[in-house]
Amino acid sequence: MITGKNYIGNQRYATGSKTYKTFNPQLNIENEYIFYEATSEEINEAISLASNAFKTFRNISRLKKATFLNAIADEILVLDDELIQTYCLETGLPEGRAKGERGRTVGQLRSFAELVSEGSWVEAAIDTAEPDRAPIPKPDVRKMMIPLGPVVVFGACNFPLAYSTAGGDTAAALAAGCPVIVKSHPMHAGTGELVSQAIIKAAQKTGMPNGVFSNLNSSGIEVGVQLVQHPNVKAVGFTGSIKGGRALYNLASKREVPIPVFAEMGSVNPVVILPEALKERGESLAKTYAGSITLGSGQFCTNPGLLLGIKSESLDSFISTLSDEIVKIQPTCMIHPNIIGAYESNKANAIAQPQLSVVADYDNDVQSNYGRQAITTVEGKTFLENTTLHQEVFGPYSLVVQCEDANQLEAIISKLEGQLTGTIIAESDEASNYTKVIAALQNRVGRIIYNGVPTGVEVCPAMVHGGPYPASTDSRFTAVGIHSIKRWVRPFSYQDWPNNLLPEELKNENPLGISRTINGKQTTNKI
Repeated sequence: MITGKNYIGNQRYATGSKTYKTFNPQLNIENEYIFYEATSEEINEAISLASNAFKTFRNISRLKKATFLNAIADEILVLDDELIQTYCLETGLPEGRAKGERGRTVGQLRSFAELVSEGSWVEAAIDTAEPDRAPIPKPDVRKMMIPLGPVVVFGACNFPLAYSTAGGDTAAALAAGCPVIVKSHPMHAGTGELVSQAIIKAAQKTGMPNGVFSNLNSSGIEVGVQLVQHPNVKAVGFTGSIKGGRALYNLASKREVPIPVFAEMGSVNPVVILPEALKERGESLAKTYAGSITLGSGQFCTNPGLLLGIKSESLDSFISTLSDEIVKIQPTCMIHPNIIGAYESNKANAIAQPQLSVVADYDNDVQSNYGRQAITTVEGKTFLENTTLHQEVFGPYSLVVQCEDANQLEAIISKLEGQLTGTIIAESDEASNYTKVIAALQNRVGRIIYNGVPTGVEVCPAMVHGGPYPASTDSRFTAVGIHSIKRWVRPFSYQDWPNNLLPEELKNENPLGISRTINGKQTTNKI
């Protein structure tokens, strides 16, 4: 049941006077539930509880932690149709998308449960003492990863489940041993509350400390600002716009004690279509990319917003077919009037740029909050000179850049900001003739795709969802997959510490049976 209250540990609060409602973009009306924005007192209470919970939670056994994560997944599934229906009411997205995202959310939780249950993720490293070493004896030094402390997670507007309340950031932080305070996204506060109920039920059932999780409502930026500035918050996770992510990053860096902000932000995901591929498969590629550009109304951080090719008749034909195909696709509902408003504004700004041509613009009547797709094109020289054209238009929009040659193509890629993905479309052995282009693309992205589309992010250990700024604030980390846990921990060493006082992970006997690096060799052996 949705109450509209803030979940602060095991209690619900609604002491503030500021309220708001979510919005049904499909029906173009407000939803019925009233949500209470968290007050300063409620924010401080949530952080105080999290700080106290950390003292216990950081030391909870790996198996209990895994049980907690699996219990969250179980409780989310118990929500069943109520969760799916609320998701759809607050986003305008179809039921199939809601169920798919729920499955991904549950899968992420279970993958982290498996990770912490096995235990080797702490990267234990042991260098044993050499007291007789000359000229200076070598001490016994042992290292492992330890949790940072309370983490604030900002829910994402376009993924109410997989990147929000119990999404990847929250799952990874809990797995690391960090309590989580979620700043719920106002566009899907009801969905967030239901998931919060599931997390708190799981925490109570598995004996987790009160305050290991809280969920705070907010219609604006005030709650988020207070959370990031609070001295007891130790890290921040964010998925959203460059403007929002950068604002949080700046706040965190100006604190008396700065903290990391792991923000996944904007990306145009450049797609390079090489000449032979255009010649051999131009028509089918155009159809494929018309679908990719409009998938989910273009509301994916991996939407292909920039297509790059070398001038030719084949490129002309590709642009023509892409233009024809994309207007055949029926527009779909975007997740909020604010999102479609920003899309229309950014699209209009892009279209207004000099020497840019609109080659496709869906102009039939559509329902309120439905995004009209568009394709534009521009010369490579113009694109290089006008950085406004480099910016993301979040929605069903893409720009085709017509390059003079491979040298200009390489120059354009080198001038791009950091991106989440880059794609190479090529025929057999064609890519080997464009090594400089590929090297330039590798330098600008976190993931490079061959003969595919960037939309869709597989949740697996090998996945990197991040990239050079502004795709993310720290390109050394991924926001997807089990290795995203590394954002919420820090390395810590024990020197000459008594064996009986060491953590289980570093004891001579290796009681957990985990894989460790001992004197430079990976092993599960005892010492």
